[in-house]
Amino acid sequence: MEEVMNYIKPELVLVSLVLYFIGMWFKNASFVKDKYIPLLLGGIGILLCGIWVFSNCSCSSPKELAMAFFTSFTQGILVAGLSTYINQIIKQAAKNE
Repeated sequence: MEEVMNYIKPELVLVSLVLYFIGMWFKNASFVKDKYIPLLLGGIGILLCGIWVFSNCSCSSPKELAMAFFTSFTQGILVAGLSTYINQIIKQAAKNE
């Protein structure tokens, strides 16, 4: 877990918890198939991280703008992956083997 945290910005760890609860809501919703949940969480993660990144950067040059998009994308995917990881830890801990 510590290795994962080396790549995710500390400010965005909370997004993974938000995505976990959104994923649980999608799981209980009848209009979303299970196979689409990780894709939806990835997209929502990119969107939420993008909001945070663009609200905290000046983006005065094309290079800074490109870096902001890259950061939004990678952080969004990482927090979505972390939320899935959290979900699997909870599921595995509940199993009786």
